[in-house]
Amino acid sequence: MAGHSKWANIQHRKNREDTKRAKVFTKLVREITVSARLGGGDPNANPRLRAAIQAAKAENMPSDNIDRAIDTGTGDLEGGSFEDFTYEGYGPGGAAILIEGVTDNRNRTAAEIRHLFSKGGGNMAESGAVAWQFSRQGIITLPKHDLGEDRLTEILVESGAEDYEDVGDTWMITTAGSELHAVVDSLESHAVEVRSAEWVMVPQAEVALDEDTARKVSNLLDSLDDHDDVQKVWTNVDVSTLG
Repeated sequence: MAGHSKWANIQHRKNREDTKRAKVFTKLVREITVSARLGGGDPNANPRLRAAIQAAKAENMPSDNIDRAIDTGTGDLEGGSFEDFTYEGYGPGGAAILIEGVTDNRNRTAAEIRHLFSKGGGNMAESGAVAWQFSRQGIITLPKHDLGEDRLTEILVESGAEDYEDVGDTWMITTAGSELHAVVDSLESHAVEVRSAEWVMVPQAEVALDEDTARKVSNLLDSLDDHDDVQKVWTNVDVSTLG
């Protein structure tokens, strides 16, 4: 098992200091609500909900907010009716873009996303046109604390994880998409603290763009990511070229 992964090129997600916490919370609440509606309110029996709760806790969302979102999803509290969506498209230079999100009005969201693509020099594509270029993978982060590399490697070999990376004060673990929560269970059974666990879409092949085109793609990705209904934006562009 190697100690290096290409996480830096997996997901376009800028950590902007001006991101409003309320907007982050809104997206997290929607994901928790939909996860609970689709798979029930027990995170131990609902891997997607479990991942959503871990993501919310990583952002320091209060437990009351998480509980209300779960209760809304299961119908114990009244709330909006949300559903998943996946949209696909191309940006400048033919960059493949995959968008996942949650909406309470699919027609409105589709029109708004289409407008963002057009405004950003791209276009929406038919279902399946882009998705085949990506594969689902699991990403788990662990605080290092007293977890040394030898002990980590021993646990990961047993758990079936694919790879790991040393990222400052964090261990970053990669898994097959279908094995994400089996690996989380294995880690927790060894009393290892799991900071976050999520699925990511990894491009099968990355493309590099010239500086001007990369800037246009970066602007489009930012505008899509800023949309309230969008949860995640993926691209096959080497993010090191996006600035």
